[in-house]
Amino acid sequence: MTDGLLADGPAQSRRAWVTLVTNADYALGARALLRSLVLTGTSADLVVLHTDVAVADLAPLKALGARLVQVDLLPTSPGFNAAHARDALHARAAFTKGTKPPFHTPLDNFAKLRLWQLDYEAVVFVDADALVLRNSDVLFDYPEFCAAPNVYESVADFHRMNSGVFTARPSAATYHAMMARLDVPGAFWRRTDQTFLESYFPDWHGLPVFCNMLQYVWFAMPQLWDWKAIRILHFQYEKPWQDHDKAEQLRPLIDLWRAYAGDGPVPDIASLPGPA
Repeated sequence: MTDGLLADGPAQSRRAWVTLVTNADYALGARALLRSLVLTGTSADLVVLHTDVAVADLAPLKALGARLVQVDLLPTSPGFNAAHARDALHARAAFTKGTKPPFHTPLDNFAKLRLWQLDYEAVVFVDADALVLRNSDVLFDYPEFCAAPNVYESVADFHRMNSGVFTARPSAATYHAMMARLDVPGAFWRRTDQTFLESYFPDWHGLPVFCNMLQYVWFAMPQLWDWKAIRILHFQYEKPWQDHDKAEQLRPLIDLWRAYAGDGPVPDIASLPGPA
């Protein structure tokens, strides 16, 4: 492995589903994500990029067949780190549509860029607060860089990208070019990796919204919801393992996540009822 990465074993495939775990909460989410991927019958590797997370929290991910790759945070400057610390970032660019959980540490998000250092030909990144509901290995055939729009409130959101799911082609050259663009004097990436990636790949290719269906669509845009089409469900803002003020509105989605987070059967997705 290259500098800043330490894998617990070799790659078994040329393709990988990749997620990022930076604390115990995201390890909890990643277990449900990995189980959902296993249940799809994917032929790709399952890779967990992780920072200094406790071995006990990573063990359930290893048990599901994940390749664990420990990563350092990016070697960004003190000024960059201060600007993207939680309190500083939220003061300058507060989240107004939903509530980020207390374990959300914005600076950690940039470690996602380490995936361009991985030893794979093609990867699909999925945030640890998501579920893959049906086999989606077709996404490995999509070019770099593909992502779904950040749609959860209105069609006006279609011009913005959401970095919770995207396709990439690991490359040391791309990684180094990103580092040269990321941390420059006065840099402030309002939504961290998402804003940066949208800037770095200005001609990003749009995936269907069903490849990254954001949970708020359930109550804000119910006419867009179609269980038969949704490939990946993403719990943006509040997480399904939290107690939060939107829990009752999102109860069917939370119950689905809990089924994947457990060890028992999961529902037939196509037979689930839609929003009321």
